[in-house]
Amino acid sequence: MKKIFLIATAIFPIMLSAHAQITKAARNTYKKEGYKLVWADEFNKNGRPDSTSWGYEHGFVRNEEDQWYQPDNAWCENGNLIIEARREKKPNPDYDETSRSWKKNRKEINYTSSCLITNKKKTWTYGRFEMRGRIDISKGMWPAWWTLGVERSWPANGEIDIMEYYRGMLLANLVTLGRGGKQEWHSKRYSTDSLGGEKWSAAFHTWRMDWSKDSIVLSVDGQVVNRIITDSVIDKDGSNFNPFKQPHYMLLNLAIGGQNGGNPDNTSFPKRFEIDYVRVYQKQ
Repeated sequence: MKKIFLIATAIFPIMLSAHAQITKAARNTYKKEGYKLVWADEFNKNGRPDSTSWGYEHGFVRNEEDQWYQPDNAWCENGNLIIEARREKKPNPDYDETSRSWKKNRKEINYTSSCLITNKKKTWTYGRFEMRGRIDISKGMWPAWWTLGVERSWPANGEIDIMEYYRGMLLANLVTLGRGGKQEWHSKRYSTDSLGGEKWSAAFHTWRMDWSKDSIVLSVDGQVVNRIITDSVIDKDGSNFNPFKQPHYMLLNLAIGGQNGGNPDNTSFPKRFEIDYVRVYQKQ
């Protein structure tokens, strides 16, 4: 598949010094704009993530990625959700030496991680989505915060990558069904070197999506990184279906390697994607 990217030279992060300041500012500012907090997870209770909001993906899932997804690699600690990628070897329980499927013809699992998902638990149509987190930009890491529509299968259901990182690039994407059943990408990406490289990735940052029936605006630390007119991204299969005018569910994951993540062979493990909070606001 071919992706067309627009490269930006720099983003200037807005840094806030304390978690308490971020919490207070976010709530007060958005209330003045007419938003109501309709759902949030602050990850303040140690242990497993809230099962009323989050489920898990299991096994090898997509993109020929290296990791085996399992719940054990996600937990809440000191007010953060931790998603940990590990290098560990174990037999693939789905192994079939005669299979042509990449999910089954791998004899062993070499890496594990977690993907948390709100599908069949929480969905939303429109609103302001916000996540404060810290990502690791080591080789092979592929963290993401994204949404998928509930109707139709991918890519016709629509994908919004509010935060995605791999191979030195921070991405903000929309994916729809293009002509001939292929994916159509509406993407922008930004070099993490232009942001500050490892020093930038060592700090927490705030990603946001403002999604309405008219537009989808993606930003990081208050700087807009992608803006799409919603009516311009209908599926190109003749149905006139707009995947971004339906409920979406949320995913948080730390992938490894695969088609886009890069080679993790020389990376030391474990690695973490840490999330301070995720919040959803909607207009009153």
